[in-house]
Amino acid sequence: MPTTALLNIGSLVTNDPAQGDGSPLGVIRNGAVVIEDGTVAWTGPSDSAPAADTAHDAGGRAAIPGFVDSHSHLVFAGDRTEEFHARMSGRPYRAGGIRTTVAATREASDEALAANLAAHLREMRRQGTTTVETKSGYGLTTHDEARALRVAAEQADEVTYLGAHIVAPEYADDPDGYTALVTGEMLDACAPYARWVDVFCEQGAFGEDQARAILTAGQARGLTPRVHANQLSHGPGVQLAVELGAASADHCTHLTDADVDALAHGGTVATLLPGCEFSTRAVYPDARRLLDAGARVALSTDCNPGSSFTSSMPFCIAIAVREMNMTPDEALWSATAGGALALRRTDVGRLAPGARADLALLDAPSHVHLAYRPGVPLVTDVWHAGTRV
Repeated sequence: MPTTALLNIGSLVTNDPAQGDGSPLGVIRNGAVVIEDGTVAWTGPSDSAPAADTAHDAGGRAAIPGFVDSHSHLVFAGDRTEEFHARMSGRPYRAGGIRTTVAATREASDEALAANLAAHLREMRRQGTTTVETKSGYGLTTHDEARALRVAAEQADEVTYLGAHIVAPEYADDPDGYTALVTGEMLDACAPYARWVDVFCEQGAFGEDQARAILTAGQARGLTPRVHANQLSHGPGVQLAVELGAASADHCTHLTDADVDALAHGGTVATLLPGCEFSTRAVYPDARRLLDAGARVALSTDCNPGSSFTSSMPFCIAIAVREMNMTPDEALWSATAGGALALRRTDVGRLAPGARADLALLDAPSHVHLAYRPGVPLVTDVWHAGTRV
C-alpha cells in the first residue's frame, strides 16, 4: 500500500500517554504521522519519520485527532429561529418546541432529510469532526422513526434509536401506550438500523420505570443503552444509566454526590453538552466536579434545531474551558478520546499506530488555541481515514 507522511507538525496530539511528553495527550513536538491504508502506521519525531511515498509539510502547525461528536440530532426538517429569538429576547413563546420539529420532519421527504443531514455532516467535517453519532427522535411514529434511522445509517458513523425523545402528540393522554409502541412495533422496525438505544429520562418526558422498560427492550434486541440524563433537574437518569451499563449518560447538568460517585466508579461516560446551556441560558454542568472524582468525561455538540444548533466542537471546547472549569488539555481529550470512549470505539479519537487516520491541522502552534482564540476558524486541513478532505 502507498504511504503518506505528514511532516513538520509543530505540536502533535496523539492521546497516547506512551508517546511524546507522557501526558494524557501524548504531545510530540515537531512530530510526524505516517499513514498507510487509511490507518496510522507510525507517529514520532519528524526527523525520525520513515520514508513515505508522498509527503506533506504541515509547516509547524498543530495536529490533533479528529473530533468525535458522540451526541447529535441531525435527522430533522424545519427551523426554530422564532423560538430561539423569543428566548433570547425574554419573550414568552408558546409554539411546540420539539413537536414543531416533529411536524416538519414528518412532512419532509427522505431526500430532504438526507440532504439536510449531509449538509450538517459537511459542516462538521470542515471544523475537524471526523466521527459523528446521530439519533432519530423527530418522527415518533414507527414509519418516521425507521426512515430517520435508515437515512442516518447511510451517512453517519454511529446511529441511535431515540423513539423515546418525547411522548408523541397522538399519545399525549396515553404515555404508557406510547412506551408500549416504542418497546414493541417501533423497536422492531428500527433496531436493524441502529447500534444504540436512548431515552430522555426527565420530568415531562419519560420516568424511571418507562425509561428502564425502553432501555431493557433495546438491550434485548442487541442495542446498547445511552441516556439523556439529569439535564433539567435532579432525577434517576444517571443512576439508571450506570445500573444498565449504558455507554454514556448525556447532559449530566444536575447531579447529586451519589450520581457523581456512580459515574466515577461505573463504566458509563459523562457526556457534557455545553452548547445546550449556551443556547438556553441554563446553568452549565460542573466538569471539574466530575473530573476530580475520577469520572470519564466526553464533550459533544448536541447539534439540534431547538436547544443547541451548533456543529462546532471547537466552540464547545472554548465554552468548556471558560464556563465548566476544564483545562484546555482536558477539553481537547474529552472532545476526541472522550467521545470515542462514549461510543466504545478504540479506532478513533487518537493518533497511534492502528488507529484510523483521522486528524485536523490547526492554523496555530498548539491545541490550546482552540480555547485561547474562541470563534476563530483554526482548522485548515482535515484527514479522514487517511484521505485529505
